[in-house]
Amino acid sequence: MRRAFPVAPAYNNDEATEGEALLHHAPPSMREDEVPFLAESMTAPVKALWSVDKSFADHSGDSKDLALENLSPSEDLDDSNLRAQGHEAALQRSFSPLAAIGLGFSITNSWVGYLSIFGQSLIYGGPQNVVFGLLVGTAVQWTITLGLSEIASAFPSAGGQYHFTYILAPTKYKRFAAFVVGWMTLLGWWVITCSGISLCAVSVAGLVNFWHPAFEATRWQIYLIYLSSIFITAAPLFLSPRSVPKFTQLTLFLSVSGFIVVFCMLLGLKKQTQPGSFITQSGLGTSGWSTGTAWVMGVGNALYAYGGTDGAIHIAEEIPRPSKNIPKAMNLTMAIGFVTAFPMTLALMFGMTDIDAVLSSNLPSAEIFYQITQSRGIVTFMMCWVILLYYMAIVGQWVTAGRMTWAFSRDRGIPYSAFFSHVDVYRNFPVRATVLSICFCCLYGLLYLASTTAFNSIVTGAVLYLNITYAVPQGILFTHGRAKSLPARALNLGAVGYICNFLAPVLVTITGTFICFPPQLPVTVSNMNYTPVILVGLFCVILGLWCTRGAKFTGPNIDWELLNLTACK
Repeated sequence: MRRAFPVAPAYNNDEATEGEALLHHAPPSMREDEVPFLAESMTAPVKALWSVDKSFADHSGDSKDLALENLSPSEDLDDSNLRAQGHEAALQRSFSPLAAIGLGFSITNSWVGYLSIFGQSLIYGGPQNVVFGLLVGTAVQWTITLGLSEIASAFPSAGGQYHFTYILAPTKYKRFAAFVVGWMTLLGWWVITCSGISLCAVSVAGLVNFWHPAFEATRWQIYLIYLSSIFITAAPLFLSPRSVPKFTQLTLFLSVSGFIVVFCMLLGLKKQTQPGSFITQSGLGTSGWSTGTAWVMGVGNALYAYGGTDGAIHIAEEIPRPSKNIPKAMNLTMAIGFVTAFPMTLALMFGMTDIDAVLSSNLPSAEIFYQITQSRGIVTFMMCWVILLYYMAIVGQWVTAGRMTWAFSRDRGIPYSAFFSHVDVYRNFPVRATVLSICFCCLYGLLYLASTTAFNSIVTGAVLYLNITYAVPQGILFTHGRAKSLPARALNLGAVGYICNFLAPVLVTITGTFICFPPQLPVTVSNMNYTPVILVGLFCVILGLWCTRGAKFTGPNIDWELLNLTACK
């Protein structure tokens, strides 16, 4: 159900909503530094945030008083803020700030995520690329995430990037731009969930191979593990949906404690330490690319450690004071990720004794653990903890994918929107949208049986798809001007925001270009990178969807006056 609370008469414009017209006629004038990030109080004196044009004043008298009349004393300000963005509250706010951080970090799980892909960085540039590529990758992803978190603070909504794009884009292009971004976000989250599930399956098979080198899992065996992983990880959402916020906190605790345990064991049990020159030495890559090209490709590979930093955005309608708590969760996810991933990477590179053995292993993380500890039992303990975290992380991904699917269907972005926008009253989450996400992952896994190359190429591009959706609203914001586009918000980056909004599209373009390069030279059918082909193919599919059902897609009707007033409360 959509219900607006207008504070001015609608403008005569077929494409522009009342909120859009109000924005263009009367941009916000609040200073960039008026609302500090992480302020303990969200209450501030309510004042006129911009000058109102004459037609608006004549109709309403005092605009501020009329807007305040829409807020009864018993009305929840978070729900009023959501209503100001064109949607009614449909979900309970059951996620605490800590649970939101747990959700965000359980999805990225940077130190275990980097364990799964550091072998490719070794191929690109040896230990130097693994260590310093992660540093540069962290700076790149945090810049992109910081700019996005400010927009999320301004417009907290489960829709996330497509919601931001619709609000910020020019009236002529906003529906198309939001529709494309919405589908890219949706497909990105579905595929990145498939990526996590496949990681679970491959890790289980790799651990078996670690003990029994003669064992080589077939594709259908991997697919069966993949399917069982789907049902195991989705079960908590359906069996105990009200416990999911606590489950995300448990995942956060087990991940951080697991890092401490594994890190200390690696330091305490290592038999030798490589010299610093081993880490800084260049020219150890075996990809066939030039040193500079391979190095940048390694940076793109490192971004996987921070894949899905928008996860917390999609529970914005299930957390109190989302304008403050969502950007906090996003940036703390990045901070915890770096604090855990970087020390772990140093411990692994300084303790590694045989690069070739790591690269030839079916499970590089287990091989490097073994080189450091020289104990199969200890390695098994470590890998079981890591694999447990892989499985627990998928729960948060189901939450995010389901919420994104539900939000997009609420705005009629997908077929059978009325059906998938339903929220189960008893379980208090969008069951149908979540089931749709599960069905996609089950069907997508069949691709592994046909071609592991195609499967992995799409998975590799998942982080790129999401980063593109992070960059689009920031690019629009930078070109249109922050002062006239953003309302009051808890996270106000000021001048830093211009830097983030400018760099986000630039960095995504650069890293995205190199992500599309073949991982090794010479190029063969088996090592070809099909990411650019798939990216173009998915875009064509989205264009087809736009042509067939784009006319049905609707966007939020923004009440700027009410939005600013509720944000300042």
